[in-house]
Amino acid sequence: MIKQKWRIPSTQGLGFMLGKEQVVRITDVMGEQIADFVAYRADDTSVRLDPGVTMDVLRTMKIKSGDLLYSNTYSPLLSVVADTVGQHDFINSPCRPEMYELLYDKQNHASCYHNLNQALAQFNIPVPDQHYSLNFFMNTVILPSGQIKIERPLSRAGDYVELRAETNLFVAVSACPCSESACNGYVCTPIDVEIMN
Repeated sequence: MIKQKWRIPSTQGLGFMLGKEQVVRITDVMGEQIADFVAYRADDTSVRLDPGVTMDVLRTMKIKSGDLLYSNTYSPLLSVVADTVGQHDFINSPCRPEMYELLYDKQNHASCYHNLNQALAQFNIPVPDQHYSLNFFMNTVILPSGQIKIERPLSRAGDYVELRAETNLFVAVSACPCSESACNGYVCTPIDVEIMN
């Protein structure tokens, strides 16, 4: 049963509260669209989702059903209920205006950094110097040489990830606005977010 549903327009963001044991489904509506995802404990926003800690605990960059996603204090924040893609990014920072200036010579570009800041403002979370997001559907490939390549996402229309909150959380999701590279298949599209119970 769907309790709440939003469609995040392409290049924009969304903030919402996710109660303990509620399940959120994040759906790639049209395929090949990244969703940058951050989460904070509602009772202590110094505790946030940490992809680096999650990789440290799980010893992998490939999440699967039953895995826990951890905070910067090594406490579990979310559990993976379902994942129809299995390829996401744990290592890249959310895009930000300075990145577009340096890499693409574009000024004042929409960014995940800005989208996440706007989405979290309603919860009085201070703007961080950088967000540490789990980038759902982003296809980051690390070659044997150590080179990092961003390939087109493997997600197709309707693919999704479902996560269950282990505690009350403030969550933000950005439909990544980068159309300059393969990261979103060169076209930005919407992301659906549903709270399932």
